[in-house]
Order: sequence, then C-alpha cells, then structure tokens
Amino acid sequence: MKPPMEDQTKDVSPANADELTTTRRDLSHRTILLSAAAITAPLVNACVRAADPAPTENKRMDKQSEKSLYDRLGGIFAIAAVVNYFSEEIIKDPIAGAQSSNPALREWHTKQLDRLPGLKFMRTLWVANISGGPFEYTPVRPGSTKLGLEEAHRNLKISPLEFDAVAAVLSRSLDHFSVPQREKDEVLAAFAAHKNEVTEGSREAQ
Repeated sequence: MKPPMEDQTKDVSPANADELTTTRRDLSHRTILLSAAAITAPLVNACVRAADPAPTENKRMDKQSEKSLYDRLGGIFAIAAVVNYFSEEIIKDPIAGAQSSNPALREWHTKQLDRLPGLKFMRTLWVANISGGPFEYTPVRPGSTKLGLEEAHRNLKISPLEFDAVAAVLSRSLDHFSVPQREKDEVLAAFAAHKNEVTEGSREAQ
C-alpha cells in the first residue's frame, strides 16, 4: 500500500512561493492573450477582406482611370497634325481627290480649295469630339443626327467606293504618324460608323 502523497505546499520556501506565483501569473497572462488573438483574428481577416475591392469594382476603377482616345492620340495638337496631313493627301488620291471620276469631288479639290483651311478646322474638331476631348463639333449644315454628316456631304454624292478610298487615306495618315494599332483601329471604326450618312447623297442619285 502506497503512502499518502504529502502536501507539497508545506515544503515550499518563501522564495519558491514567489517564483510559483510569478509562473502562474505568466501562464494566466499568456492564456488571456492567446484567447484574445483567437477571437480577434477572424474579425481582422474579415475587415481586410471587406476592405479589398471586389473584382467588378477593380474593373470599374481600371476603366475609369483609363485615358480617353483623345488623350491616347496625344491631344488637340497631335490630332490637328494628322488631320492636316490627311486632308492634303485626299487631294492626291485618284479615287476621291482632284482626279476623281466624281465631278463634284473633282471640282471641290481643284476649284474650292480656299475652303480647305476651314474644313481642316472642322475635321479636327470632329475627331477631337468623338475621341472624348473637351471640344464640341457643330455641323455647318445640321442634319438628322448630332453630327449632321449627311447634309455636309449630300451634294458631293460620295459613293461607298469613294468613302472607302478616303478611309484608306486616313489609315495611311495614321501610319505616317506612327499611331499605335489600338488607337488607329478606334479612329477608323469611328470614321466607318458614319459611312451611311456620308454616302446618302450617292444613293439618292441612283
């Protein structure tokens, strides 16, 4: 039969008692800290997740921070340079320029070139407007649309073939100024979007 266990506290000296008390206090403090960490960690993680923008919000922020086509083209001075070059090159084009088989286009590019500076100005405003710049294009002859391109070109009776020839000149002009492919495609798409308006006069003549 084993002797009963002696009460160990009876032999604890005052110095040992102080160490024991300190040890118990440290253990109790650590336990409280671990418990607090276990409780607060999920809350902290939840707050971090809530602070992170959702994927759709990220896309929206990226879209808002993206530069407009106007800015990506280089602004009004870069646009004016392209339009100036483009307008001069159209005159040389065999389909849409001074040698065109279309008498209205041929006359415009040989006998009405005094209007060319004004046309360059209007074309520059048009590109600046549709590309998102701080400019407003107002047609000289208002049409059924805001841009009114059908009225401005009706008397010239521009055919789809002649329109495409002008688009090709525009494409080459953008290449001349080394406009990046993305911006070039956007400019050409904006131009092509008005093909029906510009060629309306030729359809009426048929």
